[in-house]
Amino acid sequence: MTISPFLVKTVLRTYDQQLDTGRRISRLQRFMRQTESADSISISQEAKRRLLVERVAREIVDNLVGSTSTNPIVEEIRQTLDKEFGPGLVFRYPPDGEDLEILRKDESGTPRAVTNGEKDHFIQRLWQITYEKVDATML
Repeated sequence: MTISPFLVKTVLRTYDQQLDTGRRISRLQRFMRQTESADSISISQEAKRRLLVERVAREIVDNLVGSTSTNPIVEEIRQTLDKEFGPGLVFRYPPDGEDLEILRKDESGTPRAVTNGEKDHFIQRLWQITYEKVDATML
C-alpha cells in the first residue's frame, strides 16, 4: 500500500495546527487563572496602552514568530533580526515543548541550536524589536 505524499503533508500540517491551538489554549487558560485572582485596580490610559502593547507583542513572539506566518510585522521583525545577527536564524516550537527554539544555519546550511547565552540574547533582542514595532504601529 502506498501513501500519497500529499496526504502525509496534509496530516502533518493538521497535526501542527492542532499543536499550535493546544499551546494557545494552554496560555489562555494560564492567563485566565491569573486574571481571576487579580484585584481590579484603576490605572492610567498610558499604563493600559503599555499593557496592551505588551500583550500583543507577547502574542506575536509566542504564536507568529515560530510559525510560517507572512504577517508584515513578523516579516519586518525577521528582517531586522537578519540585519543584526545575519541570515539563517530559524525560530520554531518543538513538538514536545513550549519554549521557543532558536536555530542558526551553519556554513553547510544545517540548522544548529544556539547556546543558552546566545539564546537569551536573541530572545531579549526579539522581544525588544517586537515591542518597538507593535508600539510604533498601535494608536
